Amino acid sequence: MKNIETIGRYWKKKYGEKVYKVPISISGFTCPNIDGTVAKGGCSFCENESFSPNQVDKSKFKLNLFSKENPYLDKQLLQLKMQFDATKERLQNKFGAKKFIVYFQSFTNTYAPLDTLKALYTKALGFDDVIGLSIGTRTDCITDETLDYLEEIAKTKEVWLEYGIQSVYDETLLKINRGHDFANIQEWIGKTKKRNLLVCGHLVFGLPDENQEMMLKGVEETIKMGVDSIKIHPLYVVKNTLLTNEYRKGRFEPISEEEYIDTLVKAIKMIPDSISLSRITAGISDSTLLSPSWCNNKHRQMYNIKKELLKEGLVY
Repeated sequence: MKNIETIGRYWKKKYGEKVYKVPISISGFTCPNIDGTVAKGGCSFCENESFSPNQVDKSKFKLNLFSKENPYLDKQLLQLKMQFDATKERLQNKFGAKKFIVYFQSFTNTYAPLDTLKALYTKALGFDDVIGLSIGTRTDCITDETLDYLEEIAKTKEVWLEYGIQSVYDETLLKINRGHDFANIQEWIGKTKKRNLLVCGHLVFGLPDENQEMMLKGVEETIKMGVDSIKIHPLYVVKNTLLTNEYRKGRFEPISEEEYIDTLVKAIKMIPDSISLSRITAGISDSTLLSPSWCNNKHRQMYNIKKELLKEGLVY
């Protein structure tokens, strides 16, 4: 049997103990295909609350790369501290956690002026027992100035950029209303890696009209870009998304559990040991899930996935 190089195993080898990510949601952050800069309505599958346990943003104030001021910075810094403290305490009490990475998760966490980003990132790195940052973002929402700043931080802290790749096919990116092409992804992941920053690439299996061959090609191209970790999850349909309409009109059929697991196992066998796996599935167990029903029980998914991996001599 061979242990798969998960992000947890990577951190334990590097730091000598388990490292815990603390998910953070800061009000005022959005993304350019929600605010209309590159598209409207967001990605077709995106109802951000379904992906973000600490999601709190109900405000009308929204930042972007060109915002001249941020009157809510003090509020944002307070949100950051309150969320971190609450989650850290829970993780300490439940698991005895000692080391943490602050995970800026909801929306696009570099889509703001650099002064705001510096204030938030500096605050996060100043918390006790924090060893680094993980920043969820899009490749069309990062700047050279931000990468330069993060490169300096990375000299003493662990810094990850988590980029939503989703697909490597321009036709798919157009269908899901992504607002940029694959060339943009290649360009900015390349720039990020040149600065010795760590990159986690997010991929979605089961996107509209993508077959298994295309999904595996996405994994192959992601590996070629030199990422350090990969997240994979199935596309599921939740209420209040653009995809909801396509599903209800019979224009989109979600991936089956059997196809997802078969594709996932083949993908994992392709990934070299130098690239860790940060996630291999996802789901949501509340009333917002429309389809597929198998995504409502993540524990069951993991059981079925691990069983198939064991048949290949792999331990997750």
